[in-house]
Amino acid sequence: MNQPPTMSHDPIDHEALEAIRDGVRSLCQQYDGEYWRQIDEVQGFPEKFVTELTEAGWLGAMIPEAFGGSGLGLLEASVILEEVNRCGGNAGFVHGQMYNMATLLKHGSEAQKSAILPKLASGELRLQSMGVTEPTTGTDTTKIKTTAVKRGDKYVINGQKVWISRIQHSDLMILLARTTPLAEVKRKSEGMSIFLVDLHQAIGNGMTVQPIANMVGHETNELFFDNLELPADSLIGEEGKGFRYILDGLNAERTLIAAECIGDGRWFIDKASRYANERIVFDRPIGQNQGVQFPIAEAHIEVEAADLMRWRACQEFDAGLPAGASANMAKYLAAKASWEAANVCLQTHGGFGFATEYDVERKFRETRLYQVAPISTNLILSYVAEHLLDLPRSF
Repeated sequence: MNQPPTMSHDPIDHEALEAIRDGVRSLCQQYDGEYWRQIDEVQGFPEKFVTELTEAGWLGAMIPEAFGGSGLGLLEASVILEEVNRCGGNAGFVHGQMYNMATLLKHGSEAQKSAILPKLASGELRLQSMGVTEPTTGTDTTKIKTTAVKRGDKYVINGQKVWISRIQHSDLMILLARTTPLAEVKRKSEGMSIFLVDLHQAIGNGMTVQPIANMVGHETNELFFDNLELPADSLIGEEGKGFRYILDGLNAERTLIAAECIGDGRWFIDKASRYANERIVFDRPIGQNQGVQFPIAEAHIEVEAADLMRWRACQEFDAGLPAGASANMAKYLAAKASWEAANVCLQTHGGFGFATEYDVERKFRETRLYQVAPISTNLILSYVAEHLLDLPRSF
């Protein structure tokens, strides 16, 4: 049986993390439930919030100081996004830049990093989109059909992507495409490459964007590529190694999503606890009834347990160790815990939980997404079964 890597972890400096929480919380308190309800109602984008979060330096947390950022790790970044959700907001509008940055930081050339990172830190540019998923392949990434063919000093892109978020509010996108046909590689994970796409140049010049209306107002799209030309220096790292590169970004993504779910879970538990103390039925607060208080207590325990796996995933990632197992398990546990907390919170509020003014139904819809994306719970279970428990590969 395979075991996750062991390491002597430095103690987590929770005092320093609390300072980050205080700073993010102070900003988020300016954006109350009414602000987020208005955004949700029109399926809009919280432009003012994102701009202020950027200008305060929070979205540049993982960018090295030499490039204008704070030089912090995934651990600190996870706390920033957790706190956004814990304050009742939706970090899904900003998390893309955090995990997309991990790919650029680890595998981008010095020229790419020097040109892009300072502008990301200042807010002049946004890197909020990653083009990986396709309509016919889903999470079977090695079967992607989008191709990138080298012609002179350019790559020509043809294909299709789906569920690609925040295109309308991003300047750059990381794109995964196949540069060597699947039939010509020894391993199916070979022959894919990643590119940095300037969206302003690409849209209307070989790239078409089709928005997808959806349940949670999550700004996401289908993309079509018809002979889109990218300069050769758009390639990140070596040609053919893109799948391995993209995994770094995906491990960061799953860990950050776990943190957001923990933030959601804590929001639901706080909301349910307050309501259970305040709501009087039969001359007593409903929270006095064990049938109400036990589910809230159980949800709290599950969120706290998921939080421990989040810390492990962050520490492994920041130490440069393989973090795939911990990142997947953190995402699984946190998404499950937040969804259970959402159900408990809604049930505690009864009919009022369905009223938009309480924000429960909005957050309920938002956190449900993470059972499905960015990777479904079933795929995580398959990963654990195969890679940690040595069970036969199921697909």
